[in-house]
Amino acid sequence: MHFVNAKKILSAHNGMNLYRGCTHGCIYCDSRSKCYGFAHDFEDIEVKQNAPELLELALRSKRRKCMIGTGAMCDPYMHCEETLGLTRRCLEIIDQYEYGVTIQTKSDRILRDLDLLKSIHHKAKCVVQMTLTTYDEDLCRILEPNVCTTKQRVEALKIFQENGIPTVVWLSPILPFLNDTMENIQGILDYCIQAGVHGIICFDMGVTLREGDREYFYAALEKYFPGMWQKYHRKYGYAYELSSDNSEELMRYFHATCDKNGILHRVDDCFQYLHEYPEKYEQMTLF
Repeated sequence: MHFVNAKKILSAHNGMNLYRGCTHGCIYCDSRSKCYGFAHDFEDIEVKQNAPELLELALRSKRRKCMIGTGAMCDPYMHCEETLGLTRRCLEIIDQYEYGVTIQTKSDRILRDLDLLKSIHHKAKCVVQMTLTTYDEDLCRILEPNVCTTKQRVEALKIFQENGIPTVVWLSPILPFLNDTMENIQGILDYCIQAGVHGIICFDMGVTLREGDREYFYAALEKYFPGMWQKYHRKYGYAYELSSDNSEELMRYFHATCDKNGILHRVDDCFQYLHEYPEKYEQMTLF
């Protein structure tokens, strides 16, 4: 872990990454890709130590309230957050200035900040996004070894539902030959229904691989599933998008199940929901 002073913290679309790198160890992680220009080991977490000051300055200067997003490129609830509390400090600022927030994570460490998330949602809007890939707990421990399992994440989703905080699930990636089965998709969707999720984001039943990410993924496949990486390479070569042979059937089931249970499932609808700042509250701030 090393510390830096960032020049800015919010992107043009009001997203922020407080850390760079990750310690969750997910074998398929796109953020390992060389295109992101890491100048340090991926597990050597870069900490943007001045993020709270930059965030407060940015929020004070904005003319209109909006949703602030975090977790798109790095998980805000990695192991180091337990001691650093950088995410919590930024949430306190978002709460103070009465902005909305949407957080993407795989970790039930987010429950530590339930009090702040409830406060933010009371004043504006909070949405918790949780990634679910694998119903099988043993397989989950291989694919996502250093973070809580799917079952633990679902328990967190239920707690947010009980506290009135809406949730959105990322159903991805679905890895060909590993978890691209009807049993897996049915299991995850059943979890989502039990947890009362508001929406599920799924672009396709498959995975994307780029240089850097691909090599790490194949090495993990060789370690845990000998001969599997050769199967991938024979079928997909160096393709970026690796769609499952079962994608069409699984996507039909996904959309039909979401329709039946009143869950947002069109990608555009989900993103619109995530970015919408509550209109009623926005009107109140004008008077």
